[in-house]
Amino acid sequence: MSLYYQDLLAVGENEAERIAFVHRAILDHKASDEYRTAVIANDYAKQRNTTIVTYQKVLYTLSGQEVPDNFSANYKLCSNFFHRFITQVNQYLLGNGVTFNDDNTKDKLGDDIDYNIQDAGYDALEDGVSFGFWNLDHIDIFNLREFAPLYDEEDGALKAGIRFWQIEDNKPLRATLYEIDGYTEYIWNKRVKRDGKDEIVGQVMHEKRTYKLTIKSSQADGDEIYDGENYPTFPIVPLYANKHKQSEIVGLRENIDAYDLIKSGYANDLDDASQIYWTISNAGGMDDIDLKQFLDRLKTVKVAQVDDGQQVQSHTTEPPYGGREAILERLRSDMYDDFMALDTKAIAGGAVTATQIQAAYEPLNQKTDSFEYEVTKFIKGILAVAGIDDVPSFTRSMIVNKNEEISLITQSAMYLSEEYVVEKVLTLFGDQDQYDEVMAQRQEAAMKAAEMMPAQSEEEPEEENEEPEGEELENIENV
Repeated sequence: MSLYYQDLLAVGENEAERIAFVHRAILDHKASDEYRTAVIANDYAKQRNTTIVTYQKVLYTLSGQEVPDNFSANYKLCSNFFHRFITQVNQYLLGNGVTFNDDNTKDKLGDDIDYNIQDAGYDALEDGVSFGFWNLDHIDIFNLREFAPLYDEEDGALKAGIRFWQIEDNKPLRATLYEIDGYTEYIWNKRVKRDGKDEIVGQVMHEKRTYKLTIKSSQADGDEIYDGENYPTFPIVPLYANKHKQSEIVGLRENIDAYDLIKSGYANDLDDASQIYWTISNAGGMDDIDLKQFLDRLKTVKVAQVDDGQQVQSHTTEPPYGGREAILERLRSDMYDDFMALDTKAIAGGAVTATQIQAAYEPLNQKTDSFEYEVTKFIKGILAVAGIDDVPSFTRSMIVNKNEEISLITQSAMYLSEEYVVEKVLTLFGDQDQYDEVMAQRQEAAMKAAEMMPAQSEEEPEEENEEPEGEELENIENV
């Protein structure tokens, strides 16, 4: 059973009770379904798929006893679907970074803000939730495997949390308790004797201090903390993977396991079937030693010498192929459909139109729209803690038919500004950073073209008002 923020409040300020509470909260968190799912998801993200890695082929004796099969092939082929899927969604939304209305916002959030948000997005999709800690002038990202949240049991808001880490089981356990009014650091490394047994007890490593500290330095006293303050709200903001607040491995793991088991089983069958076995007719008098000597000689000299009436034949087997290929392709297709991922094989061959590309992207767009909503809430929460008034926006990366897109832009160029046309074309080629240079070159070329045009004569041409000679003679005769 998980602990809540109200359980922390009930402990009070007693040091020993708070140490015991922090340790209990860590153990309860590790025993939760969310934590265990996050650990499994992390294995799949690292291509160490839990089910196939722990799979052991077995044999059964005549009495029905189960024993490990240590003789036949036992390949364990791990697919990389989970890492591919969550990377696709995360980078599709966040690969181009975050854009703000105010150009100074990114500077206030730290130099690595885009990378930090990408890390938070990946951890959220993997574990179900990640956490961003606004640490004065930058964001620190915690995943669910190292952070035990303490939610308010009344409104569900995150009001406190414990970050913990331990390199090895025999190494010290470190933990930091984050609260609205500051944070406290603990360590478990002291061994004491209780009831004749060694027991590790915790102690306060650093007393509670505020999140923003003011330090005064002098040659005589060195660095000295003389003032501090906290944020208006709790400075750790959760980022959820989806509205269900669960890891994206949920529902996908079974399909990945089936794919890995069938693929590995097929490899095992091919390995076992690659061995040639021999049959010798009319050789009932040969014992195991004779058969072994016969096979060794066959491998050495490549020739079999048999008596009259005996016959030697080699045999191989061909494992079923078509059915397994069909089910593997079906599982692969189902996983792309269920995860709403983009299967690039569908648009990789031939001349694909922009309409076909957009149709292939539509499921990914819908999934990313939902994830974008969660990321936007997360960033707004960080901005609120940091005291910044701004709104994030995102630019997604898509595969496009460049010829078709450029043709459409050029056909519409007469209705658009030159700056817009140049920017759109450069974006298609991924050269957005060349915009200023290209515009400067176009302006220079326009100025040179204007200088090379011939100047218009300032003298006005004489008006030709004289009538033709034939008409003039005619007038004279009439007179």
